Amino acid sequence: MNPANTNDNAADLALNALAWTLAEPARAERLLSTTGLTPADLRARIGEPAVLAAILGFLEAHEPDLIAAAEALDCRPAALVAARATLESQ
Repeated sequence: MNPANTNDNAADLALNALAWTLAEPARAERLLSTTGLTPADLRARIGEPAVLAAILGFLEAHEPDLIAAAEALDCRPAALVAARATLESQ
């Protein structure tokens, strides 16, 4: 598999996970308070692998959210975990 394609897939999955996370106000607030990110940080740094990895790490830290996000995104929870690892390695 092409590494660039893997990185793009990981970023796409993280962006979709962010959209899912932000769709629920309480979960969105928990993301911001847990990660220390602000809405301005998200807007300014959304393409950074570290920010995308933090979003997936947030989901990974709370298994019910990880499972619910995976179901909503039609993927396995392990795919979200693998995407975080890929993004962290960049």
